[in-house]
Amino acid sequence: MNGDAALAVALLLPIVGALLIAATGKWPNLREAVTLSTGGLLLLTVLTILSQVEQGARPALMLVETLPGLPIALAVEPLGMLFALLASFLWIVTSIYSIGYMRAHGEQHQTRFYVCFAVAIASTIGVALAANMFTLFIFYEVLTLSTYPLVTHSGTTQARRAGRVYLSVLLGTSIGLQLVAVVWTWALAGTLDFTNGGILRDRASPLIIGVLFALYVFGIGKAAIMPFHRWLPAAMVAPTPVSALLHAVAVVKAGVFTILKVTVYIFGIDLLADIGATRWIAYVAAATIILASLVAMRKDDLKARLAYSTISQLSYVVLGAMLVNAWGVIGAGMHIAMHAFGKITLFFCAGAILVATHKTDVSQMRGLGRRMPITMAAFLIGALSIIGLPPLGGTWSKWYLVLGTLEAGDMVLLAVLMVSTLLNIAYLLPIPVRAFFEASPGDAGEGVREAPVACVVALVITALGCLALFLNPDPLYALISQVVAP
Repeated sequence: MNGDAALAVALLLPIVGALLIAATGKWPNLREAVTLSTGGLLLLTVLTILSQVEQGARPALMLVETLPGLPIALAVEPLGMLFALLASFLWIVTSIYSIGYMRAHGEQHQTRFYVCFAVAIASTIGVALAANMFTLFIFYEVLTLSTYPLVTHSGTTQARRAGRVYLSVLLGTSIGLQLVAVVWTWALAGTLDFTNGGILRDRASPLIIGVLFALYVFGIGKAAIMPFHRWLPAAMVAPTPVSALLHAVAVVKAGVFTILKVTVYIFGIDLLADIGATRWIAYVAAATIILASLVAMRKDDLKARLAYSTISQLSYVVLGAMLVNAWGVIGAGMHIAMHAFGKITLFFCAGAILVATHKTDVSQMRGLGRRMPITMAAFLIGALSIIGLPPLGGTWSKWYLVLGTLEAGDMVLLAVLMVSTLLNIAYLLPIPVRAFFEASPGDAGEGVREAPVACVVALVITALGCLALFLNPDPLYALISQVVAP
């Protein structure tokens, strides 16, 4: 299969999978086999594209030309290749986890869940492989709409309220800010194609460029920069596999990926560095990192604590992009992958604890490590990776982000990274410590055992992924470093 055909297949596979899942909904085993098979075929297709990219090819495919010079088109570049790999692999793992979770928890409307999940992955692949900002914007919006039924899955009043917040923030920012930026870019440059070095040099004054860039950054609400972050904690009412999808596989990663891609391929880091348009936004990201960490420390609900942790960690990627130097971009790109594996592990563990014990609060975790040793060991691994301690993958992304702040000569941002690491320790490590070293209250631990095998298998895979990314980061580094290669 040549690269151009592989792009079409990668986009169509999840859509076809969604149709087959809907058709087999009456037979759960067959439905879930279709889900896993589609995920496996998607990963193989993305790996086929990767093999051609490694040989120097840059596959591209125009789907339809809406207006002259404004096509809906796909193309491959290193950032998109990374995101597509991440989404396709973690879809398989999350599907395995979902099978155990959804059955054990007795969730309703499971067919709808798997259908929407597949459509969301198709949208994510569209975002990852978009050849221009117009195409990316379309798939970005489809991703919002396809994940809304997942957020409101339970159908409760609380879920519907969360869904309204979810849509109002994400559609409000994308239509009110991001779409304005896209149209303005088209008016200035006459193109929206992602181009090495950007498309806006000598197209407008530094002030206009700065305003336009701010519209993009704050219009990409999925990145959850404060004050546009409320949708993310609200969405925690959804089932845990959905939380994993939102925080690691699709939605939030689509946000920070888009910011990074706009920075590199629409504006260009040299232009942004020359006009100094990013420094104040870097401080907004720094404030988000610290404030969200402080809020996380106060949350007793485990999923809420992890949600605010995600808000903080996403701004690491934004901060790296705002440094507008090679180390910052490399650190930001690597953090997309490192955070994905660490955070999905933590959410998998939170869901496993809920299924096995019906406990949701950090204060209820005492002694669980003795009853659920695999789950809590995986939680410890995920937490240490998020913190950025060796021998786990988060070490490397934070390493390059630190190098980026040093190259930028900004000691305040360096201090933010150091302080936030201490805050990560403060809100994450007490959970496994309490689980392993404190006794269960009374007979609270009686009868507790590990969650269903499918859940445990999934969280073990992602925990091992955190270790593998530390031991062998070279392929990831080689891919991301192409973004800033001269």
